Order: sequence, then C-alpha cells, then structure tokens
Amino acid sequence: MKKVLGRVLGSLPVLLILTAAAYGAADDILGAWKNEDGRAQIEIYHCDGKYCGRLAWLGRPVYPPDDPQGMAGKPRVDRENPDPKLKGRSLLGLKIMQGFSYGGGESWEHGEIYDPDSGKTYSCKMTLVNATKLKIRGYVGVPLFGRTTVWTRP
Repeated sequence: MKKVLGRVLGSLPVLLILTAAAYGAADDILGAWKNEDGRAQIEIYHCDGKYCGRLAWLGRPVYPPDDPQGMAGKPRVDRENPDPKLKGRSLLGLKIMQGFSYGGGESWEHGEIYDPDSGKTYSCKMTLVNATKLKIRGYVGVPLFGRTTVWTRP
C-alpha cells in the first residue's frame, strides 16, 4: 500500500505540470482578433466555463451618410436580428460567439457564432493555425456545409 501511495504522490507533480500545460494551450485563443476584412475586432474570453467572443472594436462604428434605413451617423445596432426586441442593441460589445470547448490540440468545438450582418447564428469550430492566425468555420448541420474565414492578431 505504501508503494502504491508513494507512486501516486510521486507522479502528482508531473500530472499538475501536464494539466497546466494543457490549460495553457486551451487559453492560446484568448485575447483580441481582427476579422478577415478588418472591419471588426473580436475579443475571445472565458465565460461560464467555456470560450466566448464579443465585438470589441468596429472600423465603422456609425452608419454611413447614405444609409438606406435612415440611420446615418447613428451607432451601429443589431438591426438584422430576427428578434424585434434585440434589433436596437448596440453591436459594440455584443457577444457573437459562445459555448466553445477546448477539443485538444489546436481546436475549439461545439460553439456558435452570430453574424450581425445577416442576423443568423451558425454552429462553429475554431482551429489555431499559429500564434497569429485563427481559422473560424461556421456551418449548418455538419462542418462540410459551411464557410471558413481566418482571423489574425491585431
């Protein structure tokens, strides 16, 4: 019994180091990311034991002078949202990603991403290509039916 207990306790520091290393890899996506067209910056953060993302910066935070819906010069809102109660909420600070779990290696899975340009929500997975590139795959049903975009660190 003492031998078994000694082995378990002896391997405890190794297990703690491995756990810490895995946790560090899981958090590699935290922080700011610029979307592919450069119009927005998304902050990925911890929320409810998962990973989420919010719009932290907008290249054009107000509507242009020729806005077809008559909102010229006003702050951008979630006007494409199918829920009438949410159409007036500000895009700045809006949570557009939620529910991601670390899948091991370089992947985060089982999340959702909201597209404020269309008002639609998609299933999503993320893959960290390297320290400065993050592949975002939004899809309906299965990842085969989707679109990939690449975000970069600003």
